[in-house]
Amino acid sequence: MKAVVYKGPRDISVSKVPDAKIERPTDVLVKITSTNICGSDLHMYEGRTDVESGKILGHENLGVVIETGNAVDRIKVGDHVCMPFNISCGFCENCERGLTGFCLTTNPGNAGAAYGYAGMGPYSGGQAEYLRVPYADFNCLVLPPDAEEKENDYVMLSDIFPTGYHATELAGVRMGDSVVIYGAGPVGLMAAYSATIKGAGMVMIVDTHKDRLALAEKIGAIPIDNSDGSCVDQILDLTGGQGADRGCECVGYQCCDHKGHEVPNLTMNNLVRTVRATGGIGIVGVFMPEDPGAKDKLAKHGQIAFDFGQFFTKGQHMGTGQANVKAYNRKLCSLIAAGKASPSFIISHELPLAEAPEAYENFDARNEGWTKVVLKPEA
Repeated sequence: MKAVVYKGPRDISVSKVPDAKIERPTDVLVKITSTNICGSDLHMYEGRTDVESGKILGHENLGVVIETGNAVDRIKVGDHVCMPFNISCGFCENCERGLTGFCLTTNPGNAGAAYGYAGMGPYSGGQAEYLRVPYADFNCLVLPPDAEEKENDYVMLSDIFPTGYHATELAGVRMGDSVVIYGAGPVGLMAAYSATIKGAGMVMIVDTHKDRLALAEKIGAIPIDNSDGSCVDQILDLTGGQGADRGCECVGYQCCDHKGHEVPNLTMNNLVRTVRATGGIGIVGVFMPEDPGAKDKLAKHGQIAFDFGQFFTKGQHMGTGQANVKAYNRKLCSLIAAGKASPSFIISHELPLAEAPEAYENFDARNEGWTKVVLKPEA
């Protein structure tokens, strides 16, 4: 089969690899019809992780079941399914509590597994023609009858729509709240969209890329252009000097200031400054335990200089971590099916799998208009 294979920093190829296959009775084999490039994939692409050469990338996957293992009961050949990026067993202590992003079974010695990602187990990704799905009865979300018609919406259930929603849950967003979101990339836009769905009274989103801010404005968010570094003052002005009720971090450890310099603690400390006293903060931007490629000494060891004294003084609270996709994907799926949500508005490019190298290059460069890329292996 053809698949997107990591070879080294900024070096990927679409190569012939052995076909994915059923390995355990609880597996299914899925023919991939849509697979997204995620902002998290860029951490690997840029050489900022320990991902091994030869890894098949891709954790945002949707397709059609073509084969099932002998122990699979619920999932049938022909089902259109979307897979959470989390690979979870369904029966460990964390999975039983709904914390499927921190499964204790699927990546022994670690909490959490995923398709095609550094440190998240031996699993191949879905930027390929076929994908093996472990514990398929638990992990596959069977899509409604309009799966093909709304495929570009449903594929967002694999990661970024639930992740954006998770950011608002961690922050405690409720109806009428004011919300500030750092990062207008795909996850930040999904956080803004989710906050709007929840009935937030005011949603502000911070970035320096005008094309992304324009998308935020289309869904009713207030764009905060930080091109001059004035985002904190702009947010405080909009909130009467008090700060927002809730804040979301949707950038992660490679965040940059308005001059393009990496400042790993910038968004975190700006959140402390721009969320009101006793307000909530949700962190879904990726922060790594180690970042050998960082220029900052603390960041090399997965640490940041955090304004904890101000955080404590303001009595703020914080939630962190990757999304437990299964906690949200079924209900978000229902919103899409009912016409109440259309997350595909973020898609800028639909491309055949063969064009993945060019897509990665453009998406990594944050070139204008490259907001979200969906790869179509059948194209």
